[in-house]
Amino acid sequence: MTRTSVITGSASGIGAATAALLRERGQRVIGVDLKDADVQADLSTRQGRQDAAAQAVELAGGSVDAVIACAGISAPVPATLSVNYFGVVEFLEALRPTLAAAPHPRAAVVSSMASLQPNSPEMVEAALAGDEARGLEIAQSFADQGPQAGYAVYPSSKRALSRWVRRASITPEWAGAGIPLNAVAPGTVLTPMTQQLLATEESRAMVDSHVPMPLNYHQPPESIATLLAWLTSEENTHLAGQVIYCDGGADATLRGDDVWSWNDAQ
Repeated sequence: MTRTSVITGSASGIGAATAALLRERGQRVIGVDLKDADVQADLSTRQGRQDAAAQAVELAGGSVDAVIACAGISAPVPATLSVNYFGVVEFLEALRPTLAAAPHPRAAVVSSMASLQPNSPEMVEAALAGDEARGLEIAQSFADQGPQAGYAVYPSSKRALSRWVRRASITPEWAGAGIPLNAVAPGTVLTPMTQQLLATEESRAMVDSHVPMPLNYHQPPESIATLLAWLTSEENTHLAGQVIYCDGGADATLRGDDVWSWNDAQ
């Protein structure tokens, strides 16, 4: 039976690569993006998220097997928090009841290895509390200090998203409804979003100092698409609440070999 997947950010980058891959495999894909998509919507606003979810369900004929949230931006502005966190969480929550009715429902989101970078704990907590107004207020305070300080909005949005996935995935609404919910955290992906950032030798060196990728260096979007495809396939029956760092080894380089000692006897 043909599966139907809803993919946000489907017009470019990881979203476009994932949509193309699933279509090649015979799946039905409903793309959501600002333009050039089946559903054209602005996920930076609450109304936009609700409208997008409703339109996607309508186009799907009321049956959705998987949701893959790829839409995101990395600008040093408050809207980054709105799109990357609330645009994912509220969209997924709006589709969850429809998803739960599917025989093999799955959900996956795109986080980032930037979730390991310095961030604003206050912004993260505001997001996790569902307080978008407060989160945007904090984000604006960083943006007002200039692009360098404003960049903190991006890792903060991704840290919050990764934590939400771990928190929500084991709840009755997700795990209890038989819906595996997971995240993929890429390293430096070759997409339109990173093109300018990687345009010069100096800027590439700066990126690589923060995102060391000893395995195969910068990655194509297809390296994430294939993982998202498996996470949202019927084959994934028990992987839940995981943030999978598909990042060329950046996570292992930065955090080292011990991420287990938090629970060792002191």
